[in-house]
Amino acid sequence: MPEILFNAFSFLQKKLKANGFDHSNVTIDVPENHSVIDLIKSMDLDPDGIEAVFVNGKAGDFEYIIKDKDRIALIPPGTPGPHRLLLGIRPGDPIK
Repeated sequence: MPEILFNAFSFLQKKLKANGFDHSNVTIDVPENHSVIDLIKSMDLDPDGIEAVFVNGKAGDFEYIIKDKDRIALIPPGTPGPHRLLLGIRPGDPIK
């Protein structure tokens, strides 16, 4: 079973806490062949409330199949413009 390091930012932390999940530098075991979208749904989060996902420090997509030792971070909508470019979040990029 793959083990990942997971982080969520901004108001996603509050939602995860309400759903009973840790959200900051937490190690999580995920099932084999689990995608990022599977992880999001398993945490009772609405995928429409997530603007970007980072996999090992780079902007990724929801269909990415999680591997052992991956670092996964979820970013909510509302990241300011200049930061979006620095982080690799570009307008119109399909992530789902």
